[in-house]
Amino acid sequence: MMQTKKYFFIGIKGSGMSALAMVVHDLGYQVAGSDIDQYTFTQKNLEAAGIPIYSFDPANIRSGWTYIAGNAFQDDHPEIKAAHELGAEVIRYHDFLGQLMGQYTSIGVAGTHGKTSTTGLLAHVLSGVDKTAYLIGDGTGKGEADAKFFVFEADEYRRHFLAYHPDYVIMTNVDFDHPDYYHDLADVFSAFEQEARQTAKGIFAWGDDPSLRKLQATAPIYYYGLQDDDDFQAINLKESPAGSEFDVRYHDQIIGHFVIHLYGQHSILNSLAVIGVSYLEGLAMDEVAAELLTFAGVKRRFAEKHFGQVTVIDDYAHHPSEIRATIDSARQKYPERQLVVVFQPHTYSRTQALMPGFAASLDLADQVYLTEIFGSAREQQGQVSSADLGALIKHGGEVLHLDQMQTLLQYSDAVVVFMGAGDIQKYETVYEDLLKN
Repeated sequence: MMQTKKYFFIGIKGSGMSALAMVVHDLGYQVAGSDIDQYTFTQKNLEAAGIPIYSFDPANIRSGWTYIAGNAFQDDHPEIKAAHELGAEVIRYHDFLGQLMGQYTSIGVAGTHGKTSTTGLLAHVLSGVDKTAYLIGDGTGKGEADAKFFVFEADEYRRHFLAYHPDYVIMTNVDFDHPDYYHDLADVFSAFEQEARQTAKGIFAWGDDPSLRKLQATAPIYYYGLQDDDDFQAINLKESPAGSEFDVRYHDQIIGHFVIHLYGQHSILNSLAVIGVSYLEGLAMDEVAAELLTFAGVKRRFAEKHFGQVTVIDDYAHHPSEIRATIDSARQKYPERQLVVVFQPHTYSRTQALMPGFAASLDLADQVYLTEIFGSAREQQGQVSSADLGALIKHGGEVLHLDQMQTLLQYSDAVVVFMGAGDIQKYETVYEDLLKN
């Protein structure tokens, strides 16, 4: 594995690709890559590490390099095609990651939602206690040749995570998503169950998820949650605007008291999964508690800025369950404030398939605005629009364009949450500029 010294990442600005490039760079290999010319938040780390980023061009392809191909690009992409024609080794992102993790105690984080937040939390805690390499879906990656642990985000899209055979896997939930690939919830579950069967030491699954309760695997399955029949149970919960604290019970034994400066019930559940893995790997619970206390979150997950009386939150939420979790967090931290949501639907297929769920989740806010749907390169424009979703929303539902962001200035003491997985940040930037002026 990794005999070559030079790796070129085709699509290096993708969140997983940029993180993997950082891991490989840290391990001492020569790294470069290519992507679109548009600025993305992931390139900051790459540039700081001195990793060259080129515009897509078949002329980038030269002998002596191994090419890592991003999953967003098919074999007819000009660079991938040129690499094949040259006879160079071309490895898909998920296959390369699967090879890389073999030398460590590997811990994957899978789930329709919550993967990035949980992976970031797990990487933070384990790094504070022992040497840990990690790959997080917010574009953050770190390589350590002599690390004990390798923590990584395991993406279920197109069953890519089946390239991984980890020691442990955390499964945060199983929901129907990616309707451009999966047929239904049963199809999604079959992928998760296959990944569970490929896991060597243990599976940590959220106990309240009815699909995860049906899991069959050869490795032990540990359920975590708030119920008495969960293996790792959070009890004596206290939630406040400062965060949450709780005790953890494992098989009738209290194994520790934990405080997190994170919000929403999902943050308690994510912490429980991390505590469970750490406990079974024999880590000291007081050290784990100290690391949990200092975790500040990952990029684009409940990221806050303050402009006078207005709080602006940026969040990647793009599925009804994620929207609910983000609104839950905002309500816990700012119980007295008006909550305004600006949501960018992500892909026509997802918007169409999950529309009633989107409307129900968004209506948990006090006021809702939408942007036009952010379409995917993977799909044609659909027969659905943001206006169709807006018609189902009781608390607003107006579709805003970039030149209409001044509409939001009427909310002078509000929490304004921008949510989406596309280019929602360009709307947020325009609004923040208006607030500054």
